[in-house]
Amino acid sequence: MSKNPVIHFEMGYFDRDRAKQFYETAFGWNMQQMGAEMGNYVVAQTTDTNEQGMVQTPGNINGGFYEKTDNPLSHAPSVVISVPDIKSAMQAVEANGGKILGAMDETGNHSMEPMMIPGVGLWMSFQDTEGNRVSILQPAQ
Repeated sequence: MSKNPVIHFEMGYFDRDRAKQFYETAFGWNMQQMGAEMGNYVVAQTTDTNEQGMVQTPGNINGGFYEKTDNPLSHAPSVVISVPDIKSAMQAVEANGGKILGAMDETGNHSMEPMMIPGVGLWMSFQDTEGNRVSILQPAQ
């Protein structure tokens, strides 16, 4: 089986502007606010990227921030794993004791189908056997 690398991290926020300011000033990250159609997600650029947003230094990753909810799964940081086929990865998660949590559809509602992130790829969240929220991403070609 080929290895599927961690390519992104995610953390929650209670106060978006406060979180953005903290990481911009404490670590020099570039923080880009997405709109309501993307759940007010904040992209965190932690390292140099090219014009397509691809990381330039092997081993470095970028991340993002989402609004925390009442669900405890939204409170802990998580990682995003790159997979070549998201449907196969979803099946593997379930076959090995994990649980597919879902994504958002184009209207912002919960969906059990992978979410297309424009220019990035197909994304889905799952819970592993230890209760951790993790995500998988099939990068856009």
